[in-house]
Amino acid sequence: MLGVESRPLQCRDTPGDNPVLMNRDSGPLGLLWLYMKNLLVCRSPEMWHQSFGLLGKSYAHDTTGSFFLGKWLRVPLYPVSLCSAVVDVAIQDYVADVAAELIYQNKSQTSTEVLFVFPLGPHMAIYSFQARSEDAKVHAVLQDELSVPPCPSQVQQPHEATGGWENLEYLRDQSEYPGEAFACFLGTLSPGREVVVTLRYVQELPREPDGAARFVLSPTLNPYGTLYVWNCRTSKLHYSLLLTASLQSPRGVVDVQANFALTPLIYTAQDHSTAQAPLLQVSLAGSPQCHHDLELLVYYGDPTAVSAVVEKGDPEAPPGSLLGDPMVLVTLAPSIPEAVPGQRQSGEFIFLLNTTFLEHAQDSLLFLLKSLPLGCYFNIYCYEETSVGIYSQSVEYTQDNLTEAMRRIPSTGSSLGDSNLLETLRSVYNTPRPHRHPRQLFIFMAGLPPDVEAIAAEVCRHRNSHRCFSFCFSEDSAALAMALAKETGGEAAYVSSDNRRSFVVLKCLKQALKPAAEGVSLSWTLPRGLEVEVLGGTPQSIFQGQHNLLYAQIHGQAQDTTVAKGVMTLQYSLDGQDVTYTIEFPLCPQGDGRLAGHRLAARCLMKRLLPESVSGSGEEPRHRAVEISLTSGIICPFTSYVGVRTPQRVTWYQRPLALLPPRQSLIPCQIVELRGSRISSCYPKSIWVPPGWLTAVRASWLALRQLTHDIAALPQRRACSKACKPPPPLFSSLKYVDPMEFGLCSSTLWRWCPEAAAKCQELVALQNADGSWALSSGLASVLEVDEDEIKGKMPDEVMEPSIWATVMAVTWLHRHDEYYQDLCELLEAKAVTWLCSQAVSQLDKCLETANTLLGSSVKPSVFRL
Repeated sequence: MLGVESRPLQCRDTPGDNPVLMNRDSGPLGLLWLYMKNLLVCRSPEMWHQSFGLLGKSYAHDTTGSFFLGKWLRVPLYPVSLCSAVVDVAIQDYVADVAAELIYQNKSQTSTEVLFVFPLGPHMAIYSFQARSEDAKVHAVLQDELSVPPCPSQVQQPHEATGGWENLEYLRDQSEYPGEAFACFLGTLSPGREVVVTLRYVQELPREPDGAARFVLSPTLNPYGTLYVWNCRTSKLHYSLLLTASLQSPRGVVDVQANFALTPLIYTAQDHSTAQAPLLQVSLAGSPQCHHDLELLVYYGDPTAVSAVVEKGDPEAPPGSLLGDPMVLVTLAPSIPEAVPGQRQSGEFIFLLNTTFLEHAQDSLLFLLKSLPLGCYFNIYCYEETSVGIYSQSVEYTQDNLTEAMRRIPSTGSSLGDSNLLETLRSVYNTPRPHRHPRQLFIFMAGLPPDVEAIAAEVCRHRNSHRCFSFCFSEDSAALAMALAKETGGEAAYVSSDNRRSFVVLKCLKQALKPAAEGVSLSWTLPRGLEVEVLGGTPQSIFQGQHNLLYAQIHGQAQDTTVAKGVMTLQYSLDGQDVTYTIEFPLCPQGDGRLAGHRLAARCLMKRLLPESVSGSGEEPRHRAVEISLTSGIICPFTSYVGVRTPQRVTWYQRPLALLPPRQSLIPCQIVELRGSRISSCYPKSIWVPPGWLTAVRASWLALRQLTHDIAALPQRRACSKACKPPPPLFSSLKYVDPMEFGLCSSTLWRWCPEAAAKCQELVALQNADGSWALSSGLASVLEVDEDEIKGKMPDEVMEPSIWATVMAVTWLHRHDEYYQDLCELLEAKAVTWLCSQAVSQLDKCLETANTLLGSSVKPSVFRL
């Protein structure tokens, strides 16, 4: 059964408890205030911030005065009732095409301005949108950004366009949902009237560790699981949902699991390569029971390191075009075993530091360098000093090289040079990479560096040869940090506190130390006359837990038509062993013609062209991106949506008037960057009141208050309103990022203290590159034990003092594990690995003596005993 769960509303007993309500005034409004404070004011931002869908905005009266009131007082948007949803999903391996038809009805007693809002996930793209009512049809059309009217006043119906832009502004500024959303203003919906929304989109599906494709239905198409209310008195919602799906994979569809009741699958091919089912048909009514989204897990046969699905091209598209030729959807997911912490490991780690990091984060750099494993290569660049690394190229991680590197690192950034991050990145990319050592960059940015677009383009050009882990210490560089990490499959972190810095960078280092398949390559065997182009190239490394979805297009005409299949070969190296997989795929594929793979390939290709377009590489990348966008229906930064509204014919519209074409008009329709509760500087934060509560008495009170207190600010508001009209967009490859959305934190952060950090840093500074400690006076000082006592208590069985010293150090760390667990996990693993390789038989006695000497009770399992 479909489970749903209700969530409590955020209601307050009196308006005075609400910080966004205006304060009570004395005078003639006093009696009115006494009446109003007995009304229950319900603020429920969640009710449309999660699912969106069709939103309405009503006013107290259908008059010019109340429109003015609503305009300035920002009467909030609320969800329009969903009557039915019909959703059809087509899944091919790890891509999905979704077609939905949604019927909404205005059940209020007043006309409502309606706005359709659809949140977009990071791997989703809309390619078709239409809406129709009894009055008009609205169709979203893509066009070149340069040909779009720059402001609403230039459209054919200024009144509708202006109101629509205000709704988009309000949505952008007041929404608590961060990210992108498709929004289209649909005009006014009369009481009792319906509007039918038809939406189509494609998305890449995540691959679960067991190989299943995971599909989650957008909450907009099934808002039953989210808080969806009309007012504070009821949370009942009545609508029907029909969900059907078709599944396809050359490996065969083995099983489908869901968090709702499934109907039996109907296989349409003998090899079970395709299946169909009306998965869910249910009429929902009453109070919600859960907030879980509808989820499907599709399991395929024989999960291997590589799979391929061939999608036929559009027969109406010209041969040789992106949509015209067949597309091979390639999934790379090598099975990579877990690495044992502390053991030797391959990899090249390059640290790009700015002077601010050097001045204030020497401790973080110390922990990073000491936590690297033996067997890897490393180098350090101080990019505000020089574009040249401490070493001319990466060197093997040894004690001598580590000591020399620590000596060469400048302690401060007082002597700034002319170098910058862009020059340093180019220097890194021009340096040869050690054979079979995957390259990973750790980039630290205290502020926004110059030439951000050129930096993004440079990283994009080399995205297949490395991963970036980027760290920003200011909000202005958050967008760049996220862009570099996402482009290369790494991670980004925003560090807002000095105390968090070491925790954050070490968390990312743990991710970077996951083993990888190295030297990845694809080769193709095709009949003469055919060739394959992998859009975006093939990654050189695939790390544990990752899977790569590649789009390869087949061009040309086969000279030998008797050959029905092609062959793809995947090769890579894992733990020094060469691995090869071979898979066949049909050259004349079948399909439903929905072109999900082609559209996602277009999206992928446009992402690759964007940095080149905005970094001054000429007009060709831009023209190519615009062409792909207009033919595929997938938006890019150089194209934009425009809503075309066409009035419907009415019964009395007879000849000769019927010979005239309907008068079309343009309405606001665009991809909106939602800031997540960031308040507009142009409008005060409004009162959240459901439209049914906009009574005449409240409207009158608010209107009088507005006139008596804010009349002097009307000229400034009017000017601000004009200033807030959406300007022509600036082309940028960087999207808005809320830094708090990806800031990493530590579970032990709250109990960390500077004294403990200093002690731990002293101990770490004494550790050798192989993980051992030498028995010295410095170590005795950190352990707070006399050096002679340490030497005197050393067990007789121990032949090497460094073994005893290392056991003491690890025991001391675990005595304070509540402080040091996050910081010293990698250091400790390396130390224990070294101990196990040196003297396993001596560890029991050493641990027993160390516990007695330090007054601790560390268990033998810490030393893998």
